Amino acid sequence: MSDPNAAPGLRERKRLATRRAIQVAVLDLIVEHGLDAVTVDMVSRRADVSPRTFFNYFPSKEEAVVGDPPALPDGRDLERFVAQRDEPVLSSLIQLLTHAVESATVDRELVVLRRRVLRAHPDLLARRIASTRVFEERLTTVVAQRMAADEGVADDAVDASLLSRAHLVSLVSIATLRHAWAEWIDDDDVDHLSDMRYSLRARMEASFVELGRLVTREVR
Repeated sequence: MSDPNAAPGLRERKRLATRRAIQVAVLDLIVEHGLDAVTVDMVSRRADVSPRTFFNYFPSKEEAVVGDPPALPDGRDLERFVAQRDEPVLSSLIQLLTHAVESATVDRELVVLRRRVLRAHPDLLARRIASTRVFEERLTTVVAQRMAADEGVADDAVDASLLSRAHLVSLVSIATLRHAWAEWIDDDDVDHLSDMRYSLRARMEASFVELGRLVTREVR
């Protein structure tokens, strides 16, 4: 059985490199010429691919701008999260959400460039936000499975109350994730880029710790 956490092979690395080249090309061209002036042919030439290859990766230039939403890991990592009993749900979520964010934002240059373009085009930003709702729904489902297992509730007996609580946990977790992500991407100190104390994972852990302090603090 193959290891789901193994490094990608040569073919997958080439596919990811092509996907990145197309996204960088379309974003650079939009910065240079504006969204309306950019064509798929221009993007293909800049990325050194054929238009046919472009459409193998993205259905339109707009989708290339929006990019890929975060995604939860599959298989063993999800099973481990659902089965885990030795720590609170929020603590367990750090690992899942770190994987999700790092898979979508590990390329800092691409993230910064995309954010610049999306800020100038609210319609595309709205598409990006809409794409993350699928992630939110998936996360809620997984959290509900974990909470049901914690409480000894069968999958076919999950009620609206449990789903509502799972949705709340998901929303709070995603908000914490966004806080850590913003802290990471807005840090322009070059010395921090190679310092693990300022990595995305470290910032996520710090944000979740702070969240724990806030929710357990006595209200005065």
